[in-house]
Amino acid sequence: MAQKGANLQKSFWWLIFGIICVLTVTTRFYKIAEPDHVCWDETHFGKMGSWYINRTFFFDVHPPLGKMLIGLSGYLTGYDGTFAFDKPGDKYENTSYVGMRVFCTALGATLVPMSFLAVDEMTQSITAATFASLLILFDVGLLTLTQYILLDPILLCFIMGSVLGAVKVSSPRITEFTATWWVWLIFTGTMLACCISVKFVGLFVVLLVGLMTIADLWNILENMSRPVSQLIGNSLHNASMPRQVAYGAIITLKNHRTGGGYLHSHYHLYPENVGARQQQITTYTHKDDNNKWLIKKYNTEDTSGITIVRSGDLIRLEHVPTRRNLHSHKEQAPITKKHYQVTGYGENGTGDANDVWKISVIGAKDGSEVTAVSSKLKFVHYLQSCVLTTSGKQLPKWAYEQQEVSCNPNLRDPHGVWNVEENIFEKLPNVSFEVYAPSFFERFLESHAVMFQGNAGLKPKEGEITSRPWQWPINYRGQFFSGSSYRVYLLGNPVIWWANLIFLLVFVFVFGANAIRQQRGYIKSFSESHNEKLVACAWLFLGWLLHYVPFWAMGRVLYFHHYFPALLFSSMVTGIIIDYLLEEIPNFFGEKTGNVVYHTLVALVLSTVVYSFYLFSPLTYGMSGSNANEPNSTMYGLKWLDTWEF
Repeated sequence: MAQKGANLQKSFWWLIFGIICVLTVTTRFYKIAEPDHVCWDETHFGKMGSWYINRTFFFDVHPPLGKMLIGLSGYLTGYDGTFAFDKPGDKYENTSYVGMRVFCTALGATLVPMSFLAVDEMTQSITAATFASLLILFDVGLLTLTQYILLDPILLCFIMGSVLGAVKVSSPRITEFTATWWVWLIFTGTMLACCISVKFVGLFVVLLVGLMTIADLWNILENMSRPVSQLIGNSLHNASMPRQVAYGAIITLKNHRTGGGYLHSHYHLYPENVGARQQQITTYTHKDDNNKWLIKKYNTEDTSGITIVRSGDLIRLEHVPTRRNLHSHKEQAPITKKHYQVTGYGENGTGDANDVWKISVIGAKDGSEVTAVSSKLKFVHYLQSCVLTTSGKQLPKWAYEQQEVSCNPNLRDPHGVWNVEENIFEKLPNVSFEVYAPSFFERFLESHAVMFQGNAGLKPKEGEITSRPWQWPINYRGQFFSGSSYRVYLLGNPVIWWANLIFLLVFVFVFGANAIRQQRGYIKSFSESHNEKLVACAWLFLGWLLHYVPFWAMGRVLYFHHYFPALLFSSMVTGIIIDYLLEEIPNFFGEKTGNVVYHTLVALVLSTVVYSFYLFSPLTYGMSGSNANEPNSTMYGLKWLDTWEF
């Protein structure tokens, strides 16, 4: 009997999901070829797609992936890249433009089923998933924005894909490290990479998924059956070695820049006409015995006893496998000609005065001890007065395409910073790496430093209608996509948008009230269903904040369409909160009456959303005749705000 009930529930799930998919395809691809002229920013992104097809160089403030995909879709559907895309209103005539619109529309259409799947996974409620996806399905603004040759449908698809993937990866219903889990993990990473490769605002969803991942890892920590693991495969994982660096120690030196390459050498020599024909010195990013160096005093081979290396000491570094010393002289470096060449020189550890280097600990006085891992070091050549550095430039095949090491006369070279990673010396006691490891915050900042290049210099064109963030959630003013006799106007479905704004406030109130009631002891614990819905809303509310609030601080020109990523999150919050409130009905009316009220309200919500879509659909599918402010216009009664210009 239980099996039969489960099968019926599964069949019902597929029925609802199938209906939503059919409605999505029907609404999205209807009139896709109309209007048959350039609309709004198709003039930019269609033109850029043409440039890719024609192999024409250009610069744009957005990353390239979206335009490349538009160009590819046009190329595959017969567009030859010759249409000028000069200005909105230009007729396409015999141009094969429909393929590019179909591609963008198809990606935009994925928003609806992906939102259904994401909300269903987060709440385990088909009702919440249905409401959320229908609010996205029946918003005329999203429909308009995703029917044209624009970056927006591509970006929105990748944002929703990132959210769906992150939800699936962190779901307790998918076991870690199974094939399904790996598929969703790869899917999430791909979606995130695509987001940031289409527009820089993709960083907001990267941040959201990052926070979800941190929360997921935090929850894993409370499971004591799981081991705490970090840096596995790195020499510092569970490391135990001397803290101080002493003469006679065998060490590896890692550069702080250029991907963290290790100072490296091998038996091969520099080729003819590349400085002195001595042993090659490079950096190499993998673990290798050729990364090991013996640290010696500058004036003796004696390594007996224990003498700690100190800042300001003169030292020599002997390459352990080849027994040649680290050496520099006034020969040009192989690539960076303003630098001196660095080589391996000598026999069995014996060389000359050009093997001597002064070791300095950055930020410490001379005489300070050199320590493994934590000391940031510079090596200044004693005779040439240049600093050991790596340019990060790749050497030719004669050096196995490893990176160039040179000696820079500019002692402030930021690439000339090294640290001792491995420290092998049996005469000193080993200590745990945790004693001298940098803090998590320091590691986090160092390994996740990101350079963000904005487009803050964008200014509005003459006569162009811009907007401010406060106007967006209230649907204050739309945006013309086509201003000819066949008019298309970007405006959100006001019923959905204003409901979203109300239910965002309702969520804040419900979440706060429940938190207070639980803290005061009125609620011992939430039901699993309520808890899942509140947690889901909390993450989606955070997603809305991340995709909306940063625009308040931006000095660049802003447009109405910048709000649509945030709209996705607010619509999903609304769908879940409606379901949450409907579930409370039996508590007020009793089971029998509550059942009638429940279904009545569900029907009322659905019919209101559908009917509002029917009323405002001409904004998307095209209007002709008089403007809405004229009494004889078919849209006259729908001009609810004076700022709407359709």
